[in-house]
Amino acid sequence: MAKVSITVNGTAHQANVEPRTLLVQFLREHLRLTGTHVGCDTSQCGACVVHLDGKAVKSCTTLAVMADGRDVVTIEGLAADDAPLHPMQAAFRENHGLQCGFCTPGMIMT
Repeated sequence: MAKVSITVNGTAHQANVEPRTLLVQFLREHLRLTGTHVGCDTSQCGACVVHLDGKAVKSCTTLAVMADGRDVVTIEGLAADDAPLHPMQAAFRENHGLQCGFCTPGMIMT
């Protein structure tokens, strides 16, 4: 097991994870942040995109240990529950860019 300390959406988290744990698995299974999706398992679709230290990365090909000591922002962290939508979220809504919605979080984060 590897101990990781990751700040996700402004909140510090510590956990013991298997070294092979993907960042998307850490987010979904350990933190229950299910807005980040796994769509293709081949790093092609982008449904898993999150921001790692301000840079868009595919969390399905990033190990959780690679995020140790770093800042992650997921779709849930773009706008607080009581805040207006992030400008990118608002643009998707206003321009009907949602499609079925499964890959929308990844498109917004890209």
